[in-house]
Amino acid sequence: MSESALKKPAEQTYVVSPPQIVALPVEGSDELFPINRVFCIGRNYAAHAVEMGHDPDKEPPFFFFKSPSNVTYGEDFPYPTKTSDVHHEIELVVVLHKGGKDISVDSALDHVYGYGVGLDMTRRDLQGEAKKLGRPWEVGKSFEKSAPCGAIVPASKIGHPTEGEVTLDVNGERRQTGDLNQLLWKVPEMISILSEYFELQPGDMIMTGTPSGVGAVNKGDTMVGKVAGVGEITVKVL
Repeated sequence: MSESALKKPAEQTYVVSPPQIVALPVEGSDELFPINRVFCIGRNYAAHAVEMGHDPDKEPPFFFFKSPSNVTYGEDFPYPTKTSDVHHEIELVVVLHKGGKDISVDSALDHVYGYGVGLDMTRRDLQGEAKKLGRPWEVGKSFEKSAPCGAIVPASKIGHPTEGEVTLDVNGERRQTGDLNQLLWKVPEMISILSEYFELQPGDMIMTGTPSGVGAVNKGDTMVGKVAGVGEITVKVL
């Protein structure tokens, strides 16, 4: 074994700088919650599934990824390139402090550290083209600064919310309205199903789906998203 392979990790050198740790603040604390992976569940509100042209009674849950580097806090949202149709999607965010495989529904909430409010910003035109071609959605979903999020609120402070209004206003006009009790797949079910396909890890984040009313934003717009009992975020489109 070479001498370089025996170096302690702190002594290793890299050909490029390692990626910066992405983290969200923990409300009421100086601590940060590091983001590992970002799982997003699709069409998890019946009305949103219908508005996107699907039957919520016939579809099993499905997931896609955003990159942790897409997550931002306290930043404006720069209108992205290669698109003319960027949509807002307000969501409850769940973060995990314990991992595992084949997690039961009954024990799933033991893995939850806390909750937050997030936006799954979407290049809808590029997503639509990918759907038509049977291709992955990442070009429409996983782009720079596409996941603005608020602070994480520990479950030890607020419990595990199962109901509460979810809203999104653009320039003071209500666009999206829903309630956590309308989630087709509840948080414990999402965690359990994900753990059948992936070994979940501490730091993983789940974006739980959006209510109906998704729509386009333009440069200069201000978005205000809220999840009752959890928090709110304000994001301006640049």
